[in-house]
Parts: sequence; structure tokens; C-alpha cells
Amino acid sequence: MSNRLFQSIVLQMKESTDRAIGVIDIEGSVIACNELPMIGEHWPDVVDTLNGERDAMLVIDGKTFKSLNSWSAQFDYAVFVQGDDDQAKLICSMAAVALNGVKSYYEEKYDKAAFVKNIISDNILLGDIYIRAKELHFASDVPRAVFLIRPQEASDVAMLDCVQSMFPNRQVDFVISVNENDIVLVKQIQEGVSGRELIKIAQQIEETINSELRQKVVIGIGTVAEHLRNLARAYKEAQMAIEVGKVFDTERSVINYDNLGIGRLIYQLPITLCEMFLQEVFKKNPIDALDQETLFTINKFFENNLNVSETARKLFVHRNTLVYRLEKIKKLTGLDLREFDDAITFKVALMVKKYLVSRGINT
Repeated sequence: MSNRLFQSIVLQMKESTDRAIGVIDIEGSVIACNELPMIGEHWPDVVDTLNGERDAMLVIDGKTFKSLNSWSAQFDYAVFVQGDDDQAKLICSMAAVALNGVKSYYEEKYDKAAFVKNIISDNILLGDIYIRAKELHFASDVPRAVFLIRPQEASDVAMLDCVQSMFPNRQVDFVISVNENDIVLVKQIQEGVSGRELIKIAQQIEETINSELRQKVVIGIGTVAEHLRNLARAYKEAQMAIEVGKVFDTERSVINYDNLGIGRLIYQLPITLCEMFLQEVFKKNPIDALDQETLFTINKFFENNLNVSETARKLFVHRNTLVYRLEKIKKLTGLDLREFDDAITFKVALMVKKYLVSRGINT
């Protein structure tokens, strides 16, 4: 953001009031003011207070402050007016409107991070992407990966700062706060980067956040966007990766859209179709007729690639005991899990059931 734009606005206000009006940045430094000697003063004590109450008008040390609009979870600029009376609050409110306008204009015209956020949020027309990219001298046809970082508990601005410190080149990599909790990293990558390498990047982010902030996160990765116009698609894929992983793969904290497998298909099926499928598969008895021990046995059987001997060994039971359990399952459901086709059907049915339960539907 150009400080000269702010300075131009506050100097014009000097003709209408004798109050000191200025702007501080994220560090608490006065970067613009109609009282020129105040420029360069440093007020770090007000930063935490402003971050704690982003949208409020606050009186601190005899001055009235109001944060300007920001893409991130913390303020990046705030306007201040000398005084704590009603007139100071009125002037501060009017100054905030004027400065927000010039800030929005600047970001729309020059800020690459704002441009990227508009793309992933579908807030810009496809034709305008090409025009804005040229205006910003933004490389449009280089591959980029989109990582969606979602904390498992409510987070604060420290997480955004943590991720930004890992990717400091703000002309190439963009760390964006998209809502109260979610953070998106749009990272430029080399041609031919594999999914395994993207997972390594995500794991590094996860480990850094965990070690520095003691916070657990889930990270979704979209398919590589070969062009700017594909960033919105990659962002939606990263969102879906987290949502599908939450249902079918709760053990993993890094989920790549490319590795979702059949879970992605099931997640996109209509609820009624899922219910019909379960009714067709379990004609004899509903899936709920199977107790937890039986379901545990079934899952172990799948984990060991339908190998009876290996599954029996892992379950610490005799092979004949496992065969007896499989026969019992066949009588209850009509499906013989030792037969590949039946095993596939049963596996898909278990996933469909899990999906319906996640939607609050019990069949």
C-alpha cells in the first residue's frame, strides 16, 4: 500500500478540521498524518488492542482509532484522530470511510494478494482475470498449488503469521485469510512436481504450526492449477479434500484431492441414491444388524487384502474361527466376503453408510 495515497487524503482533511488525523500500520508506526512531526512515531501498545476488537472504534491514550478493512485476520492499517469526544469519533468514522475507499482502489489496481483472493473466491469474471494479470505484471501460465489450512480449533492471527514466515516471497507465494479460521496458501511450483512433493510441503506446514503454536490442523490440497483461471477450481478441490477426508479418512491430517478415490464419488452422490443402494445390497438384513465385533473383523479382513490366514493372525484367532465369522456374515447379508465382487460391494456399502451417518441420516 502506498503511504503517499493516505498522506494525500489526510492532508486534504487538514483544511476542514484542526484535529490531528493519521494512519498507523500493522507495527503501530504512524505512516501518514496531517501533523507532519507525528509521522514516524511508534505506538506498539495499541496494536494488540486493535487486533482484539477489529471492527470497533476505540479510544486509546487520548486518541480515537478505527481499523481499516483488511483481507487478513488482523488489521493492517488503522486511522486515528486526536481526542476522545464525540467530534473525534465522527471525524474518525468519516476518515475511515474515505481511507477505506482509497485503500480498496489501490488493492484492486495493484495488490496481487487481493487479486488472487478474488480469483479463488469467484469474485472476478474470467475475462477480467487476463486483463488484471497484465496490469499487475502477474505470470498467468505458471503452475501453482493450492493448500487449504484448517485448524481443528479456533485460531488467531499467529497462524497466519506463522505460514507467511514460511513463504516470505509475497510476489510469488500468497498466504490469504479467507475467513475466521481458514488460511489458503497459493504457491508457485516447478513443472512436473509430484503429488508426493506437495504432500511434503503440507506436512512441513503442519509440523511448523504444531511445533510453534501447539495447534493441530487439517490441510487439503487441490490439483495443480496450470493457469490463473484454474485457481478457483483448485481451491474448491482442496475444500472437498478436507470434507471427504473428514468422513472417510479421519486418521490423516493431509489430504490430497487426487488421492480421494471412491470416497470422492460417494460424497457427490444424492442422498436418496445412497439409501436405495444400501436397501438393494442388504435385502436380508440391514447393515445395522452387524455388531461392532463383526464390523471390526470385516475391516481387518479388508486391511489384509481378503487374506484369511493373515487376518486370523492379526486378530489372534484360529483360522477356522475367522471362517466361521465370515460364514455368519454371509448368512446375515447374503454377501461372501471371500468373493472379490461381494467384498467390493460390501466395502462400498460401508463407505456409503459412513457418508449417510456423517450427514445425520441413519438407514
